[in-house]
Amino acid sequence: MARESLPALLLCAVMLTTASLSVATTASNSEAYPSGYGDSPGACDHSPGDLVPTRREVYGGGRIIDITYRYTPEMPSWSSKDGLGQFLWLAASMKNGSLANNSEMKLPTHSGTHVDAPGHVFDHYFDAGFDVDTLDLEVLNGPALLVDVPRDKNITAEVMKSLSIPKGVRRVLFRTLNTDRRLMWKKEFDTSYVGFMRDGAKWLVDNTDIKLVGVDYLSVAAYADLLPAHHVFLEGREIILVEGLKLDGVKPGIYSVHCLPLRLLGAEGAPIRCILIK
Repeated sequence: MARESLPALLLCAVMLTTASLSVATTASNSEAYPSGYGDSPGACDHSPGDLVPTRREVYGGGRIIDITYRYTPEMPSWSSKDGLGQFLWLAASMKNGSLANNSEMKLPTHSGTHVDAPGHVFDHYFDAGFDVDTLDLEVLNGPALLVDVPRDKNITAEVMKSLSIPKGVRRVLFRTLNTDRRLMWKKEFDTSYVGFMRDGAKWLVDNTDIKLVGVDYLSVAAYADLLPAHHVFLEGREIILVEGLKLDGVKPGIYSVHCLPLRLLGAEGAPIRCILIK
């Protein structure tokens, strides 16, 4: 009798395991995807017109804020009047008989929200291999202060003094007139953006403990002081620059910032995904 009942017991065990996995998968899907995504009978029969993906800027009831710009052909690109242009295309398509959809992309590493490595403006650092893969993730992740910069000028030593950033603060995101003017939403590159002047960068290096500098346009340095300000920031290889942050509607204050660049071996810049957590 024991041998005859064994197959039945195994069958019951399999059925219970399958049911448990099904419940776990459904619960996981409900957290990872918007409601209605594949969780109803006949979900696989939907036509593309029935499926509407949810794109979010905040998560967890506002606790997590995405401060990364979405890559689009219309976003600004350095020195371009026409924006970034096409950077993504479907190289293999299921509609054309491929087993899966596979996209390819090509874009400058200093596009959109991105990070600068020391090799960006120092050729000997570039040759030595100080690329984005060597950047310290501890600097890119941790408590951060979001400050509003006076709207009528670039970030000079005088402006830095006026911000009264306490000693011990290691990560600061500077929101400027660039956000008010929505420059990152405009296709044409604008040389009138707000950035650091050399003396402002020097004051920061000499008088603060800041190691992560975040700004809200494509360059941390004002156009009139492009290389000098970059040189001050990157010469010591201790400060990391994150550029093109989306700071619209975010209240000034202290957050936990989390930024992760692509590990591009040999690259002096890379796209980066940044979020704030309250």
